[in-house]
Amino acid sequence: MAKRDPFLLRADPQVLKAIKHWAKDELRSVNGQIEFILRRALTDAGRMKTDTKDSKE
Repeated sequence: MAKRDPFLLRADPQVLKAIKHWAKDELRSVNGQIEFILRRALTDAGRMKTDTKDSKE
């Protein structure tokens, strides 16, 4: 597993409540859900390459 850097995140209570609900619906931790959302946003914006099996071979 890749090394992960910890950081503090301040969020509006309504945003955090929505993320907690979404994470629960998808059986993820809040941290996992936030990372999922960030990765998807970065990929959609063209800021991060997607990891595919083809690129690893």
